[in-house]
Amino acid sequence: MRLPSPTPVEPRHRLPSQTDDTNRRRTLRNRDTKDLEKAGSHSSFFHYRNWSAKFSTLKLVLILLVLVAVFTLYRSPPVHIADHPSNFNSSFVSRWSSRESSGIDDPRYVSTAEINWDHVSDLVEKLPGKSEYQGVGFINLNDDEVVRWKELIPDCDHVAFHLDRIANNVTWESLYPEWIDEEEQFEVPTCPSLPWVQVPGKPRIDLVVAKLPCNKGGKWSRDVARLHLQLAAARVAASSKGLHDVHVLFVTDCFPIPNLFIGKDLVARQGNLWLFKPNLHRLRQKVELPVGSCELTVPLKAKDTFYSASAKREAYATILHSANFYVCGAITAAQSIRMSGSTRDLVILVDDSITEHHRSGLAAAGWKIYPIQRIRNPKAEAEAYNEWNYSKFRLWQLTEYDKIIFIDADMLILRNIDFLFEMPEISATGNNATLFNSGVMVVEPSNSTFQLLMDHINDIVSYNGGDQGYLNEVYTWWHRIPKHMNFLKHFWEGDEPEIKQMKTRLFGTDPPILYVLHYLGNKPWLCFRDYDCNWNVDILQEFASDVAHKTWWRIHDAMPENLQKFCLLRSKQKAQLEWDRMQAEKGNYTDGHWKIKIKDKRLETCFEEFCYWESMLWHWGDKNWTDNSTNSLSPPLPLQANLSSV
Repeated sequence: MRLPSPTPVEPRHRLPSQTDDTNRRRTLRNRDTKDLEKAGSHSSFFHYRNWSAKFSTLKLVLILLVLVAVFTLYRSPPVHIADHPSNFNSSFVSRWSSRESSGIDDPRYVSTAEINWDHVSDLVEKLPGKSEYQGVGFINLNDDEVVRWKELIPDCDHVAFHLDRIANNVTWESLYPEWIDEEEQFEVPTCPSLPWVQVPGKPRIDLVVAKLPCNKGGKWSRDVARLHLQLAAARVAASSKGLHDVHVLFVTDCFPIPNLFIGKDLVARQGNLWLFKPNLHRLRQKVELPVGSCELTVPLKAKDTFYSASAKREAYATILHSANFYVCGAITAAQSIRMSGSTRDLVILVDDSITEHHRSGLAAAGWKIYPIQRIRNPKAEAEAYNEWNYSKFRLWQLTEYDKIIFIDADMLILRNIDFLFEMPEISATGNNATLFNSGVMVVEPSNSTFQLLMDHINDIVSYNGGDQGYLNEVYTWWHRIPKHMNFLKHFWEGDEPEIKQMKTRLFGTDPPILYVLHYLGNKPWLCFRDYDCNWNVDILQEFASDVAHKTWWRIHDAMPENLQKFCLLRSKQKAQLEWDRMQAEKGNYTDGHWKIKIKDKRLETCFEEFCYWESMLWHWGDKNWTDNSTNSLSPPLPLQANLSSV
């Protein structure tokens, strides 16, 4: 008979990654982030030159000639004009490609995708201005495939790019470590060095063709070779000078990285062929980002103010569905955003479960209401917490905005984070392992991306059964922002006293140091304001902080009174709080919060038809007892009148 309030610890919050920094720092080891490319051939050259000085001038010349020949044979240039209409023949193409085609000799780079040349021919016919093409670049194609391309687009140069392989010790975990030293107390976080192609000044590259591996039997979306090839293709396209368009064609049985080559830039798709015309300005910005979450994309001490010429196409957004429990949280979150100084639009997605009464309060707080149809998680059980949380995908349908900063409704924005609108999709804090926390994330709405999310809803498996796990399988190339921009209210079991003191200080510092405070466990508005009610539940004490609790109520108290009324306690919640207090008293919890006399005026305020909450305790825990008479959530008439005047 416990209140069906939201799960105290949402499964997306895997807490160790954000709260055990001290333990990680103690065991911090040097990372292998040095440049992995060695100039061994040059070293051998100088070794032999010194040795040959003992011989005659003639022998020295002969030895030098031999070394130069060997160096030339095995040290191919990073780019080669594989076929020129007037100067090169196909035999040379075959000879070069069989030795140097990028990735063919490394199983990580091998693609088994079959190229349907009829489909290729159809796509080539759709390419605008192909008669003026100067060059077509190839990455990870073999010699036969390059020759076929020559037949399709014969009147231009064909450039086969050589891409050195990533070293074997560069893994996904090294690109996306669970923890980095954001404060730079022990080291400056650095990403592993990846080799890139060298793009020639001429010919101009008008089309980039890349063939990608797709091991559907493994973790294809976290494949370092696949990431490397896509970033290399992006760099070639982004290196284009002038105003002419560049197209990028991927041959792959798995969808390309959706936030590198975005859906709105997809020109055509046939089978395993994906043709993009990327926005080169945006692409140039993306290739300058760290290759993974091994470095911050936003400095820890970011600027609190940010000017954007497209501010009207940027908004904060959240979502409420299935119950009204988070309405008060969303109203208070809106208050905190405005108190931080942001004037961006506030957008909230709501389903039919959010009543007109509650919608009026959300609107009065500044939220623009967007009604939605919920999206069911096909892998969830009926009535489970995660049954409808795929409704978050509706964020990508907010196409009147270019950028969205999504925030959970159980957060406070303590400092202005408008500068995150400058960041690309997906920018977020780390969670655990190689994953991000979707509580705060930058989203770029797109109907094509929404369709991509829906298309794979039955085959992608979420690690936690929820939307965060699903999004982490789609957006494996994400960008780390400091944990101060989604700081979890939580004390890890391994936290020593000085760490707990530091966190407590961060929770209450005014002016604030944290940008965003994320409230886990029982939410402040579902507790009495006198103290954090997580203290009275044994398994929730790790989320208890009276200082953080006080911070939330400080924002609440700054709201107009007509909005504060949306944070009144239901009778059933009052009974729940008293039950938990009684259990804490019975267990003689040493923190002693159960002894504190409640002075919260909401204890004596009732807005429901049934107000005698004490009687509920007579049957608390009785599975056969129902309390349908207490479920009315209609507001009293005075409250309705107050709202109508807002």
